[in-house]
Amino acid sequence: MNYDQIFDQAIDRLHSEGRYRVFIDILRNKGAYPNARCFHGHNGPKPITVWCSNDYLAMGQHPKVIGAMEEALHDVGAGSGGTRNIGGNTHYHVELENELAELHGKETALLFTSGYVSNDATLSTIAKLLPGCVIFSDELNHASMIAGIRNSGCPKRVFRHNDLDHLEELLAAEDPETPKLIAFESVYSMDGDVAPIHAICDLAEKYNALTYIDEVHAVGMYGANGGGISERDEAAHRIDIIEGTLGKAFGVMGGYIAADQKIVDCIRSYAPGFIFTTSLSPALVAGVLAAVKHLKNSSEERDAQQHNAAMLKQKLATAGLPVMISETHIVPLMVGDPVRAKKISDILLAEYGAYVQPINFPTVPRGTERLRFTPGPAHTEEMMDDLTNALVEIWDRLDLELIKAA
Repeated sequence: MNYDQIFDQAIDRLHSEGRYRVFIDILRNKGAYPNARCFHGHNGPKPITVWCSNDYLAMGQHPKVIGAMEEALHDVGAGSGGTRNIGGNTHYHVELENELAELHGKETALLFTSGYVSNDATLSTIAKLLPGCVIFSDELNHASMIAGIRNSGCPKRVFRHNDLDHLEELLAAEDPETPKLIAFESVYSMDGDVAPIHAICDLAEKYNALTYIDEVHAVGMYGANGGGISERDEAAHRIDIIEGTLGKAFGVMGGYIAADQKIVDCIRSYAPGFIFTTSLSPALVAGVLAAVKHLKNSSEERDAQQHNAAMLKQKLATAGLPVMISETHIVPLMVGDPVRAKKISDILLAEYGAYVQPINFPTVPRGTERLRFTPGPAHTEEMMDDLTNALVEIWDRLDLELIKAA
């Protein structure tokens, strides 16, 4: 068996399809985001503007967050000391879980080391605890949700994206006594569209199903207190399990679920992804805690980000660039080819100092490759004009079609 040859072939396939991923070497400038330094492809750092960070509100740069992390680091040290059940349960963890539970109007919450782990661990565990459970999953659900559903070993029914008729058809086909779980997202991050939460909850009530919503791209971003789309739409009380991340709008790291006490206790007690994992560093938890508290009381960052996202969409559309329709803060620009998407990204970085990564399969379906822009509160109109002009020039250089105004 030639192991090296097998590995070489696997990587060669990615190169031949134009979707081999290159990680760009950068450092963000504290207090000056979206400005950063790039070390990729040249000697020494080059100044760039970051357009693709999921630190949507730049809370990873916020003085309150950094100050809280520094204070915790000097108070208790670097690591947590182990798993939550042995030595890694600190007052910071307890306080953050209480804050997150309150944010979503739930009895309690549970922290994980990432949003991926929280989805995988919770979905796989909850389904195993329900005898004969069938999971109903939106076809555009994140890879972590798909992994959790697969790891549950339960039968799944995939419904067409946001298609309520198809979901009801699948629900109705099951035995009324069969345990059911509907898993979906609030904001789908590659297209920027939103789930019809109340309508899905109506079907869940009609067919006696539990509901599980992934709010990772919405927590901190929507709702009066940053509770996500479920808060904005006044639907949080209808959702059984709300899952979120601490690494996007909250700017640090980690994941969590919020639900009633019984559900959380079951996940805490049965999920290997929680039980056997070293808990988050107290310094990280302290930073998140500061971010959550701040965004509960401040809409300034959310308002500025929404304003800038709308402005960039308008500028790209006016220039004839194929910006996809999006009702959220996500600004996707359709390319439709992995090689061209990578080429555009490379030119933007090398010649214009604009950093945005191409999004290729399996993150999006083949033929829908795109660039995904996430303007933040500190992106200026001048930055957007420079980006738009650069994209128009590159579109012309690569003989790509612009959309003529009607």
